[in-house]
Amino acid sequence: MIAMAVLVALIFLMSGSTGGLFAKRLRLRSYFANAAGLKDGAPVTLEGVTIGNVRHIRVVPSRNPFPVEVDMEVGAESLKGLHTDSTAVIAQAGVLGDSYVDIDSSHATGPPPANNAEIKAVGAPTIQDVIQSSQQSIQQVQATLLKLDQTLDSINSDRGTVGRLINNRELANHIGSIAANLETVTQALAQGKGTAGKLISDDTLYTHLDSAVDKLNQITTALNQGQGTMGKLLHDESLYDNLNATVKNTNELVAQINSGQGALGKLVKDPAFAAKLEDTVTNLDSILKDVDQGQGTVGQLFKNRELYDNLNKTLTSSRGLLDAIRADPKKYFVIRLKMF
Repeated sequence: MIAMAVLVALIFLMSGSTGGLFAKRLRLRSYFANAAGLKDGAPVTLEGVTIGNVRHIRVVPSRNPFPVEVDMEVGAESLKGLHTDSTAVIAQAGVLGDSYVDIDSSHATGPPPANNAEIKAVGAPTIQDVIQSSQQSIQQVQATLLKLDQTLDSINSDRGTVGRLINNRELANHIGSIAANLETVTQALAQGKGTAGKLISDDTLYTHLDSAVDKLNQITTALNQGQGTMGKLLHDESLYDNLNATVKNTNELVAQINSGQGALGKLVKDPAFAAKLEDTVTNLDSILKDVDQGQGTVGQLFKNRELYDNLNKTLTSSRGLLDAIRADPKKYFVIRLKMF
């Protein structure tokens, strides 16, 4: 009798998750792509609270790609927390814990499910997925460590710029010398030495620059007030009117020329006038060629040296005769009167 009482108590304790041995139960089904280590008798929870157990797990090939059927049994008193649009997921109790089915109704709004209803299954990362992801991460870390090891070997073997910086004493001395020179230059700049130092420390450049800005400001003010030629160009409307009239007159002049009016128009449009002008230019070119070749009187004047000399002598003699006449006109001009 004592053994029977202990057995009944154990049965009640084992079936407590479903409401007791004689409590009303509800069967539900879900289909998963993988059982992920789920076993018969595993807990079924609702928002983390145990409401039943897994009765049976089997493979239904016709349900591909979700062939694993999980038959669950839950207590009827938990029906108020279940909905037709609730979702089920296979979860693990910790990293190495057993698998169980967790039903989520946080966003479900449908009516309570009927007996033997199907609860939609959603995917969740299994321990195998976690291990695979961890393996990939470990491989990437190993590859990174290998590259880092190769880089450290290169640095320690005096290869590359960083390796030379660390292992080459001469290069380190050069860098130290550069740093010392740079410090010297910085001190000279701070003391106002040199052109750059004067630019930094001397107020003269600032004074000149400030004066130039003031003058530029005065010029800008004068321009805005219409003073000077540039100011009038900006503000005087009469200049604009004159310029507009000039452009208008120029357009009229060009129009007259294009229509053949006036001398320029005939020069541009009249073929007869152009022919005459071409003949005139041709004749002038012929005359200039004759002169250049020494033909004719003008050509002889340009080319014949003897004629030039004779003409020069004649002009010289004429100038001497005129001078003599001016000096003693009675010698050359005698007036005689005869009386009858």
